[in-house]
Amino acid sequence: MRTMAEENAQLCVYYKGERVVDLWASATGDAEFSPDSIVNIFSSGKSLEAIAIGALVGRGLLDYGAKIADYWPEFSANGKGELTVADLMRHEGGLAAFNTSIVPEDLYTENLKQNKVGQIIEGHPARFRTDGGSRREYHAITRGWIANELFRRVDPAGRTIGEFLREEISGPLEADAIIGVKEAELDRVSKVSPLGFVFQFLESLKPKVLGRRIVHGFFQILGRLLRILPGMRHATTRGAPAPYKGMRGIGFFNERAVAMGETPSAAANCSARGLAKIAAMMSARGKWAGREYLSEAGWAAAHAEPVAADMGFAATNFTQGGVNLFTETTASNTRLERDFNVGREGFYGWMGLGGSIFQWHPEHEIGFGFVPTSLHVLDLLNERGKVYQAEVLRCIENAKR
Repeated sequence: MRTMAEENAQLCVYYKGERVVDLWASATGDAEFSPDSIVNIFSSGKSLEAIAIGALVGRGLLDYGAKIADYWPEFSANGKGELTVADLMRHEGGLAAFNTSIVPEDLYTENLKQNKVGQIIEGHPARFRTDGGSRREYHAITRGWIANELFRRVDPAGRTIGEFLREEISGPLEADAIIGVKEAELDRVSKVSPLGFVFQFLESLKPKVLGRRIVHGFFQILGRLLRILPGMRHATTRGAPAPYKGMRGIGFFNERAVAMGETPSAAANCSARGLAKIAAMMSARGKWAGREYLSEAGWAAAHAEPVAADMGFAATNFTQGGVNLFTETTASNTRLERDFNVGREGFYGWMGLGGSIFQWHPEHEIGFGFVPTSLHVLDLLNERGKVYQAEVLRCIENAKR
């Protein structure tokens, strides 16, 4: 396998309750990087928020088919009254971008409880793409902010998703998965670093045999971008302000205020060990070491009713609980759909900007976590990490023969 452009990376895999892969390395000789370092996993955090919401469903406190306004009456303003919990979790809530930037400090747990973000959401209108196609539009950052406001209103203790995660999932599992880093934990965070576009362009011109250090060649990248651009013309995110006030690029996610705030969909800080252990619990239908983390009903509901729809860059298959099911493909599928799914068949979960992967496979009881600090932002489908998923599946299939 050719060497990718990496800085620091972790890979961890569980199989049938046993940790079978546990790798980490620093290509730059970073002595601070370890298997216990935590890294921003960007959109892989969406599956952590899905687990939290699923826990409330399993306890009978929340229903995916119910309207969000049933639990949060103020949410109904400006055309949002009919939106269901499932609409939000499937990225069909009409709130893919906000019309104002969020102050990072307003996302601190104590400030969330003062409704500083909630009141912005309450007054925001629902907006859908104008091309008459799918209502599904990637809520890249906003889904987590909305889900967090819903969660803290429904949770009997009034906790945020970050607090719930510590107390009922990552804490008991002894798994490093944090939404809302504490001051004392900041020195454990290993910063992310996006590859420069010039570097990626030059690398894309190299053939594989000459040691290209990114997954795709120039024409593959161009083909993907041409596939995405038409949908962007009708996106509601077009022309929207930056998600955070003061944000100037991806490097902004290294700011301490972002790490300390709760942005479940884009700023969870985790290790591959932590993610793989949580994923292993999910692959075992919500149970681990004799403890139930999600009830059978909650687990089943979170994985139920996957609906296929185009989300602008790929045909996704989100369940009502907000995790994607990666499926078998045929020759009739587009190349992009095959690249998205092949090597991940049967996995549930999602992935993060630049490379991270947090997914589980209930049939084979696989928990998978891949966490890099080098962000390959043009690897839109995270195929660099998918290589390891495909190898795990191949090993399991070979073992059955």
